[in-house]
Amino acid sequence: MEKSKNVCDEIVRISKVNPRKCMKCGKCSGTCPAYDEMEYHPHQFVYMVETGDIEPLLKSKSIYRCLSCFACVDRCPRGVEPAKLVEAVRLMVVRQQGNNHLKPDDIPEMLDEDLPQQAIVSAFRKYTK
Repeated sequence: MEKSKNVCDEIVRISKVNPRKCMKCGKCSGTCPAYDEMEYHPHQFVYMVETGDIEPLLKSKSIYRCLSCFACVDRCPRGVEPAKLVEAVRLMVVRQQGNNHLKPDDIPEMLDEDLPQQAIVSAFRKYTK
């Protein structure tokens, strides 16, 4: 249980989302274009992070079904930002699967003339923490 709490605390820290602001209205899930593809829906992500029931989320394919379109963020009357929680859970899974951290020495081999520099900077910021 303590490990789950630590993981949830880390997810909240990464996402900068306060899941306790959620009033469980379901508007985020109602507007989600990937709703039918997800095992856990945006409002369920928020609730599960809030309650510490994080293990099913870490194993769920729903974290890869989220389109990161932020429709749920736009629709939330309380500004909870479920998509940011989904992204943080996805990032936790990536980090736990062999510590997939990006190192500066890895970048030169990734460079491609068609790849925008923003993509490299974004990936570096995301995967170095």
